[in-house]
Amino acid sequence: MSAQIIDGVALSTKLRADVANRAAALTAKGRQPGLAVVLVGDNPASQVYVRNKVKACADAGIHSVLEKYDATLTEAELLARVEALNNDPTIHGILVQLPLPKHIDDHKVIESISPAKDVDGFHVSSAGALMVGEPGFKACTPYGCMKMLESIGMQDLRGKHAVVIGRSNIVGKPMAMMLLAANATVTVCHSGTADLGAPGRCGRGRGRQAQYVDRRHGQARRRRDRRGHEPR
Repeated sequence: MSAQIIDGVALSTKLRADVANRAAALTAKGRQPGLAVVLVGDNPASQVYVRNKVKACADAGIHSVLEKYDATLTEAELLARVEALNNDPTIHGILVQLPLPKHIDDHKVIESISPAKDVDGFHVSSAGALMVGEPGFKACTPYGCMKMLESIGMQDLRGKHAVVIGRSNIVGKPMAMMLLAANATVTVCHSGTADLGAPGRCGRGRGRQAQYVDRRHGQARRRRDRRGHEPR
């Protein structure tokens, strides 16, 4: 079967317009959607991601709050800020930008976010809801991949074999769960998979090139794997 190119830019434009319309409808009813983004430290990539999120909110008519803190912020201080945002009625979603400084426990911070405001979909409650097929927030990168498949009429993947390379909580695991929910047969390969490109190992071993979602950057990339290893 020949490859099909999915126009992600066109899909993004359509989805952003839909979000803007829905936000405007809510605002007209006196309930403007609100997103809080928390950035701790000066990681250059994180600063770019946060800037883009704030701009996307402005473009869609969503109220956004950006809280920036020095890397010296203590874990207790960050947890206190998250709790304050949990209790803020003007904030409906909370994003704590990762990675956090080494002295702060990522998991503890993520779990402190109210599941009702966990728009990143990283909370254990969100992950559990995805596992059992209940409604809830979904991790954005794999959800975006599913929206791309839906845009070309592939809502039901019955009979399809999907290969996920990576088992991170942010991309790999939720990607596999979403594909399963769409009736795909799923193979998960990761850093413990021996000889990733061997015939029959992953995706029938059709060449040593593998399309995968890079959990560190949240974007699809293509690479030639020469060592049989990939980020976990």
